[in-house]
Amino acid sequence: MTTDKTSRNTPDRMDLPFVGLATFAGQPACPDWDKLDGADVAILGIPIDTASSYRVGTRFGPRAIREVSMFHGFGPEGVFDFEDEVTYLTAGEVKIVDAGDSDVIYADTKRGLANAEQAVRALLDARTMPYILGGDHAITMATVAAFSNEKPFHIVHLDAHFDFIDARNGITWGHGSPMRRASEMSHVKGITTLGPHNMAAVSRKDWEASRIYGTHVVPLRKFRAQGAVASLAHIPDGERVYVSIDIDSFDPSIAPGTATISHGGFTYYEAKDLLREVAKRFEVVGADFVEVSPPYDPSGITSLLAARTSIDFIGSIFHERARRRA
Repeated sequence: MTTDKTSRNTPDRMDLPFVGLATFAGQPACPDWDKLDGADVAILGIPIDTASSYRVGTRFGPRAIREVSMFHGFGPEGVFDFEDEVTYLTAGEVKIVDAGDSDVIYADTKRGLANAEQAVRALLDARTMPYILGGDHAITMATVAAFSNEKPFHIVHLDAHFDFIDARNGITWGHGSPMRRASEMSHVKGITTLGPHNMAAVSRKDWEASRIYGTHVVPLRKFRAQGAVASLAHIPDGERVYVSIDIDSFDPSIAPGTATISHGGFTYYEAKDLLREVAKRFEVVGADFVEVSPPYDPSGITSLLAARTSIDFIGSIFHERARRRA
């Protein structure tokens, strides 16, 4: 009997999460990017952590997220959310494939990022929405660059930090610089950073540079006071957006496995409701989920949070697309 998860719903199978190939949520694997066959969204891993300034380990993030996501595997009938009384992720709303990983060149971050950009371009050429699993946050400068031939968009950035560092000792592609590099790209219309907190979130110099650029910043305490709707009200309805989620935007009590922990952070439901509002109001063209570092979390709850939040977000994106078409 095959153990391929594509046979998930045959009647003689239990499809326990530790059986079969580990793909994102048990969805079909499609590592040949020329054969994505009409997929609506492709999960792509970019396991680079050589741009990290402190603790490494995020190179193991994509594999760990995939493995724990098997616990939340689903078939063509989708997933019923009893809190919303809605079924998400049905075969009629979205086709998901796992596109594997972009190739990493060890000790050469720039070449690794160039490969990542090329991989995302291949998904876009196939008219497939890329959903990226990192890797450290430097990958975002490559994934955003891959959209240079697409229509402009706004970046919605969930992070404990501003990530607006220009350079450190001549290094301009570190994991603290993706929003600074994105701000220099002509197809990026603007950046909204949600949830930064604590004194280490930004230096004064980088904060001032972010303000000059026009980044819309909603610190965590302000976000909690005014909510998701008000925090996104400055972005026009229907805007194309790219969403970048750093796991350190969550409180370390539920996400200890990351390099630059910052106490406070979103709860699961705060982030879920925020991302649902993003899916409801905007056209999401791509997303990344970065900085999961499994070596710093033997329990695996950080990877599980990233997987669960990603499944929720993808479900919301395509459910809202189907609702708008109806």
